[in-house]
Amino acid sequence: MNKWLFVSILTLFVCLTGYIFLQRMHSVPTIIYFPIDQETTFTSAATEIEFIQEKNNRQYEISWTSQSKSSKQVYLRQDASLLYDNGRLRGVISRWGENADSISLQKDLTSEDSSYFQAISYHHGEIHYPDDKIKSMQAMSYDELYVVDSPTTPVQSFQSPKNRFAMEWKELLDVTTKQQLLYHWNKLMRHFQIENESYDIIPLTALHKYNRESLPDLTQEETDRTIGQLWEGLYKNYIIPASSGTNNLKSSYIPLVLFAKDRTHLMVLYQLDGKMEKLIQRF
Repeated sequence: MNKWLFVSILTLFVCLTGYIFLQRMHSVPTIIYFPIDQETTFTSAATEIEFIQEKNNRQYEISWTSQSKSSKQVYLRQDASLLYDNGRLRGVISRWGENADSISLQKDLTSEDSSYFQAISYHHGEIHYPDDKIKSMQAMSYDELYVVDSPTTPVQSFQSPKNRFAMEWKELLDVTTKQQLLYHWNKLMRHFQIENESYDIIPLTALHKYNRESLPDLTQEETDRTIGQLWEGLYKNYIIPASSGTNNLKSSYIPLVLFAKDRTHLMVLYQLDGKMEKLIQRF
């Protein structure tokens, strides 16, 4: 074979392979908010953190799952779940499917030392109708688990304390986590020169209560739109980068959501891979 012909074919092959790779990279769906569909609902949406077993060397294993099912198959289904350990980001799992009605996420993790685990998930669907009419469905779910790894007792886990020992450990883990988060959040507020008196402040992990409850001074329709657009921005700017495997998750804590008291905008403050970030969403 002619040398230049071989080089030309090889170059074409490399370019084609690179193009296909880039197309696949860009074909990963993003979450996009559309008006809520009143006819399609989630028949189930849940997140669960379970203690599995104690292992050698004082380590233990937990299972983190998230699942959702819609009342019918829709054009696009996407779920994403975030797990925090004493306020620090421990992991991200997400999945999408076309012409699907259900999504299941699951991951087992090995850990050590006492921990307060929190997981929040966003469940999303995109429904396409004739004449290019597109609507959304969405829900949030949440779970938490306390794991006590004390040198004097076997590893214990609970969601609600049933005795004094568990109550004392819950209080200790709550206080330790809160102190760590407040230090981090205050650093973010100072970095972006934000006056907290101008905002209603909610940790990301507390947003799940607005599944069926409206945000202060907003209607339920406005709340749904605000939450949907908030997760749209988080998915693109926080979830996808955090799940790439190249970021140091230990430097990221639970993001802070700030709702302007004049209801003109909201902000999300977070840190990822050592860099402080701010998302702004106008109402």
